[in-house]
Amino acid sequence: MNRIFFKSAKINEFRLWGLVFTLAGMGVMVLGTAGIVFFGQTGKIIAGIFMVLGMISLLISVAVYFWAGMLSTSATMLECPECGKPTKMLGTTDRCMFCKTMLTLDSTQATDLPVAKDMNT
Repeated sequence: MNRIFFKSAKINEFRLWGLVFTLAGMGVMVLGTAGIVFFGQTGKIIAGIFMVLGMISLLISVAVYFWAGMLSTSATMLECPECGKPTKMLGTTDRCMFCKTMLTLDSTQATDLPVAKDMNT
């Protein structure tokens, strides 16, 4: 059974993780550079280690962004029934990138909206 745990589209989740790795890598590098100021000569070793760790995090973010881009090119384009904007969908279930409405291409996972009852009868 295919479930979505997050409240946004899958492609946006991949992009979010790319951003997290980018910011974490940059933060680690800045903290490593601060080691030079506070620890003197041993701070250079700390800075070197943190620079390598930050660069690895940045390379991971590049890989995640590349992966999200490749998935985005093969994603199914459809118009959201709720907001009417074109959105991309990965897999059989996903969320609209704009209004977060659950979307599916699988008729067994689709839910029907309740039919309004006529109050005159």
